Amino acid sequence: MPIYRMAIGTPGEMSHPDSIKSALAEFFSTLIFVFAGEGSGMAFNKLTDSGSATPSGVIMASLAHGFGLFVAVSVGANISGGHVNPAVTFGAFVGGHITLLRAIWYWIGQLAGSVIACLLLKFSTGGLETSAFALSSGVSAWNALVFEIVMTFGLVYTVYATAVDPKKGNIGIIAPLAIGFIVGANILAGGAFDGASMNPAVSFGPAVVSWTWTNHWVYWVGPFIGAAIAAIVYDHIFIGDVQHEQLPTAGDY
Repeated sequence: MPIYRMAIGTPGEMSHPDSIKSALAEFFSTLIFVFAGEGSGMAFNKLTDSGSATPSGVIMASLAHGFGLFVAVSVGANISGGHVNPAVTFGAFVGGHITLLRAIWYWIGQLAGSVIACLLLKFSTGGLETSAFALSSGVSAWNALVFEIVMTFGLVYTVYATAVDPKKGNIGIIAPLAIGFIVGANILAGGAFDGASMNPAVSFGPAVVSWTWTNHWVYWVGPFIGAAIAAIVYDHIFIGDVQHEQLPTAGDY
């Protein structure tokens, strides 16, 4: 099991230049991703006045988030590994590929990037609302929790298979493509039910700017559980006790 490999890290890691650079890379990658994803929903609402919870709205969200995440992961890969998601970082921590102290830097960068992206969207659109994630009619918080667990499991499992596994070889841009594709596909599956977040940072920025916290816990608890399960399953079954590598930070994506 990978749990025994989890490490707190050393105090000096918090002030190390590489940790700060990685946090900045996560900040900018998450800003790029959230600006594109949240902005696409705002644009669709403005153009159609029909809301994003329609078939065409879900398709637009899927494409915008899939394309945006492909770019965000790619531009951050050489510096931080391109997590762009607190749940991915948590999955890496559970698998022993990043220390807790370094993960805290990542989380700060990711959450700050999401909030700044939403503030920029609100300002540049003349005050349009950055809608927080919400459950559809007839969908309970527990239904949504299961959705978030399963969808995030698929995402983090994909990250492990294409970016973390030391046997992956040199697969170039396949990892960010696969990660973008699974997020886009999951939005098509779950977007009409709970918005298909899979990413606490993506949910956090709109919630802060709109100050809407209804069922917000679902978008933290679900992704973290799904990420932990994916990390344990993939690491235990497919990686095992082979020598581990730190989550890629030098072009392995």
